[in-house]
Amino acid sequence: MKKNNIKYLMLAILGLSLFYSCNSMNNEPTDSYTDSKFWTSADKAQYVINMAYNQLYSASKMWSDECLSDNLFEGRSYTDQRMIRDGIADPSTGIFSSEWSDLYSGIKTCHVFLDKIGLVTMDETTKANMIAQVRFIRASLFFRLSNFYGAIPFFTKDITLSESKTVPRTDRSTVIAFIHSELDDIMKDLPKKDDLSADERGKITKGAACMLQARAYLYDNDWSNVEKYCNYLMNDQATYGTYSLFNSYSGLFLQDNEYNSEIIMDCSYVPATRTWTEMYDMAPLSVGARINSKAPTQSLVDSYLTLDGETIDQSSTYDESNPYVNRDPRLTATVVYDNYDWSGNVNDGTTKKIIYIKPNSTITTDAYSGSNANQTSTGYYVRKYYDPKHEASLASAINIITMRYADVLLMYAEAMNEQGKMTEDIWNKTIEPIRARAGFTSSSALNYPSNVSQEQMREIIRRERRCELALEGLRWYDIKRWKAGTTYLNGYVYGAKFAENGNYIRLDNRKFIESRDYLWSVPQSQMDINSNLKPNNSGYAN
Repeated sequence: MKKNNIKYLMLAILGLSLFYSCNSMNNEPTDSYTDSKFWTSADKAQYVINMAYNQLYSASKMWSDECLSDNLFEGRSYTDQRMIRDGIADPSTGIFSSEWSDLYSGIKTCHVFLDKIGLVTMDETTKANMIAQVRFIRASLFFRLSNFYGAIPFFTKDITLSESKTVPRTDRSTVIAFIHSELDDIMKDLPKKDDLSADERGKITKGAACMLQARAYLYDNDWSNVEKYCNYLMNDQATYGTYSLFNSYSGLFLQDNEYNSEIIMDCSYVPATRTWTEMYDMAPLSVGARINSKAPTQSLVDSYLTLDGETIDQSSTYDESNPYVNRDPRLTATVVYDNYDWSGNVNDGTTKKIIYIKPNSTITTDAYSGSNANQTSTGYYVRKYYDPKHEASLASAINIITMRYADVLLMYAEAMNEQGKMTEDIWNKTIEPIRARAGFTSSSALNYPSNVSQEQMREIIRRERRCELALEGLRWYDIKRWKAGTTYLNGYVYGAKFAENGNYIRLDNRKFIESRDYLWSVPQSQMDINSNLKPNNSGYAN
């Protein structure tokens, strides 16, 4: 479905000007296309569905979400995400407004579709499937809104401009209950992944709806329901589709391996037609990047175990003077560090290419020289999602993975541990295969650690999530649901340590306020229009 999706999307953008003005819940649609002229065929309905897919998620949103976490640091400029993490954002901060606008724009597209699809004469099974896809997208958009803002304006049909100025906020629990109800109801009208043709790959499936259920319950620490929905994906392939870990961790993030056995849902890109360009400002300069705006942190690097399964603080094999040797192979698949064997790890046609980052290196293109320089601000560059088949300016057509089977296993392991039900059998179904696929071979890394407490197992699983899912846009949401902001998001951000001065690079002194910073402010621009959105979230002015 990938190429067809993009083709339909381009047609939609060119032709559907009635949606173009709907950039927030406060815009009135125009009537340049009458309903009777537009809603005449399944193909035209598909244009609107593909516009909704485009509004659901993107590479830029994934990287933006990562910058809210402790995995990446934005050293090139003072972005909104950096302001949030430094504790100085206020209701007028731009991202609060732009994210709100983007999400309600997508919801409006869904509501228009659901209101008008009845005008189209078409096969009823196909129509039911289209409706289910759009309801999934709407549920996903409401889920993202509720995670950022908590209580939100909530409505399930298209509303007028005047109505939009009066809608109050609905408490988050009501919105989440609606999401759970929607997802259960639409599963009957969604296909299994196994039943999709090659041209349909990328469509929303039963597996995606099931995983969104598990993720929504996860964010509320509803462990029994997380267990339930993960169990469906792990054990009921006849109903929900067949999923398994792909055989290569680094290979997951390449164009050649899209739609593999591990992918439950992704965001589609197509060479020369629809690409993303964030890597142009994250990869080493010597491989084609122009500057470095986002760089991995020392905190992320330190989270990776040594090959014996121990943390760097515990392992006798860790050598601080040679810190990247004998480490979890996912580190090399995710982060570029000093003396990185680029040609040995990236199949881009180069030979004997090494990335030198320490100051005063013989080759200085990528060398660290200070937080305001074009090069890395932390002493690291991003490797994960680098596209060896990139186009000009490192434009990438790699699909952005939004749901994959490894996350199902990690959610299941966490749910079982939190319920006091973690066993060797559960470990062997979840953490052990994830580590084995990553490249661990030592029994001390792979075998069940039977002598650990529930709290110690919790830390093991949380570390595993960070390393397995690093730079995939999920870390901030984990910190949020663990209520661990003061643990991970307070204090100085550090980068690499270089022998030249013997100190770690020290960057922003971040500030996390426990009573405020798990939610965003309602945008000031929206409160100015609609006073019913007040009172604002705790810690922000009205």
